Amino acid sequence: MTVTAIPHTPTVPDGAEETVQGGRSRKKLIVILVAVLAIGGGGYQMFRPKPAAPPKPGEVVKLEPIQINLAASHYLRVGIALQLTEGAAKVDGSKALDATIDEFSGLGMTDVNDPVKRASYKKALEKELDHRYEGDVMGVYFTEFVTQ
Repeated sequence: MTVTAIPHTPTVPDGAEETVQGGRSRKKLIVILVAVLAIGGGGYQMFRPKPAAPPKPGEVVKLEPIQINLAASHYLRVGIALQLTEGAAKVDGSKALDATIDEFSGLGMTDVNDPVKRASYKKALEKELDHRYEGDVMGVYFTEFVTQ
């Protein structure tokens, strides 16, 4: 008579937890993982960099008006003033005048006299001046604007 061993399969009672290597339960692992993620997210919220506050307006520097050649033998006489940020160093107006010439030179008279287009040119000029003055200029005002 030969005796064959029947492999023993352990029975798991109902409601018992499945285990992973090392004997830890999956539920415990999931709970720990969720807790770590929650703490990590909260830690990020607490220590993340705060958005920079918008700059506060400082001094307004008025520049002498200049003439700019437009298309078809017309010209534009434009005066500008620069709205500096609070605490900005003294600015050299030549960068602003150069940027103004670059922005308006060669445009048609109908373009510069159209209020919507003029606003877009002003916006582009403000963006360029923000770059050239490294954030010290936050706005531009037209103090004179005459076409002929």
